Amino acid sequence: MSGSALGYRASATLPVWAEVRRQATRRRTQMALGFMVLLPIIILIAFEFGGGGGDSGDQNGGAFGSLVDLATSGGLNFALFCLAVSAGFLLVVVVALFCGDPVASEASWGSLRYLLAIPVPRVRLLAVKLAVALAYSLLALLILTATALLVGTLRYGWHPLGSTVAAAIPPGPGLLRLLGIVAYLAIIMLVVAGLAFLLSVSTDAALGAVGGAVLLWILSSILDQITALGSIRLGLPTHYSDAWLGLLSTPPQVDDLVKGAIAAICYATLFWSLAFWRFTRKDITS
Repeated sequence: MSGSALGYRASATLPVWAEVRRQATRRRTQMALGFMVLLPIIILIAFEFGGGGGDSGDQNGGAFGSLVDLATSGGLNFALFCLAVSAGFLLVVVVALFCGDPVASEASWGSLRYLLAIPVPRVRLLAVKLAVALAYSLLALLILTATALLVGTLRYGWHPLGSTVAAAIPPGPGLLRLLGIVAYLAIIMLVVAGLAFLLSVSTDAALGAVGGAVLLWILSSILDQITALGSIRLGLPTHYSDAWLGLLSTPPQVDDLVKGAIAAICYATLFWSLAFWRFTRKDITS
């Protein structure tokens, strides 16, 4: 005799789709996804009232400034610009929100111990929460990209993807390059997801988990700008966050992309492992 209740199956507790539906009803989920749709429209309106890119390249400088100039030259370029302005902060906040809130919010509501008393195995609870959080994070990125590509193409047409360092890339290959950039950003955001999830199982304050992950990412970005740190910067999670610019070269420069992807996966795996280790040994009192 196993001692379990008749008919009890651990794999049947906390179904993934139940968690998906539950998170979909949350106001923060609806607002985050809604803003992913709204942002490209806001940027489009800003360009219309501001008269386009203008001399923004001179004002901002570097590759990013050139992207501003190219933003109104086609749907692909507009989508690329939306991703560029979102990658440094907005996507970080959204991913941290989806991955830092689930466990900490259950603890703050006092429902976490009741879930475990059902009983939902701790590992399964974390696995389901993490899988759904990652799915919503990816959905937010895809919604942003699709909306920007749609409204940009409707307004500016379907033209080659402008490059900041080489000749324009034809629309077909340009779309593939854009999808490659999206895939790389999704991998880089795994670091934020791992850090936020680790903080989520370590605190009962959802805001602390979300804010902590965002602040640590910003701190890493600041340290990466300090050249006096030398080779130490190579180990920072944000060091290769802009490596997607290599996909705008002809031929694509992928060395930093590979390094950044490997580093992000390693960091995310470490943070998730620590989260599971921490949660399975933690006394749940809320």
